[in-house]
Amino acid sequence: MTKPLEVEQETSLKVGNVATKSYALQESALVKWSLITISLIFLALFLILPLVSIFVTALEKGWATYVASIADPDALAAIKLTLTVVLIVVPLNAIFGIVAAWAITKFSFKGKNVLITLIDLPFAVSPVIAGLVFILLFGAQGLFGEWLFQNDIKIVFALPGIVIATMFVTFPFVARELIPLMQMQGITEEEASISLGASGWKTFFFVTLPNIKWGLLYGLILCNARTIGEFGAVSVVSGHIRGMTNTMPLHIEILYNEYQFTAAFAVASLMSILAIITIIIKNIIEWKAKDV
Repeated sequence: MTKPLEVEQETSLKVGNVATKSYALQESALVKWSLITISLIFLALFLILPLVSIFVTALEKGWATYVASIADPDALAAIKLTLTVVLIVVPLNAIFGIVAAWAITKFSFKGKNVLITLIDLPFAVSPVIAGLVFILLFGAQGLFGEWLFQNDIKIVFALPGIVIATMFVTFPFVARELIPLMQMQGITEEEASISLGASGWKTFFFVTLPNIKWGLLYGLILCNARTIGEFGAVSVVSGHIRGMTNTMPLHIEILYNEYQFTAAFAVASLMSILAIITIIIKNIIEWKAKDV
């Protein structure tokens, strides 16, 4: 009797998997360890060695100099500004990501593909170009510059411009994590909840949000990491005003250009620590998500 198509496909997949495993087991130990060695050498040269050099240079003049570099008023202002931007940008991107992913995955409407394309736009546009666009819009000679000047509203060379530029660069991260996850989950559970009398808000908080919590946290971590390290767009719109509009990456650049290498690497080490913490949290979330 002829097997159903599904059984034939499943059998072929199993056979393919067995063949793949058998082929992998047939590889010699020399090939396996050669590939592992090449990977480790690459990581050592381009990741571990630069990271170690940052901390070595930051501490080469002693702990007191390191602490003094971090405690410098301009450095503290840069750290404070960076954390302020994070506290503004990450929650706003979380709201946008959830709303955009909800609209794209739960509803059918004209222009859905256009919305998806616009979400991906920051990945295709250079951050420097994005910063120049905001200068052309909100700068003194920009489209809205005269009106902003007359109403004493500062966008560029101030916190609002830094926030807007950073948001533009980072807003795809949360949405791009949630869209495939919510597409895979479908709308069955939401439909069941609404059919049982739950409101839209209750359905979101008690059905949708628990199902996407790990993807949401993962997207927020990526967004947070990019927000802390963003340089190009912020460099254009900030004006590089020391102690006022310099974020941590901009402050590091200024110190390095002034040959204050120890101070520059001290602040860079702080950013590296934040990056390491981000990676650890990211791996924990990935581990937790696999266990769910």
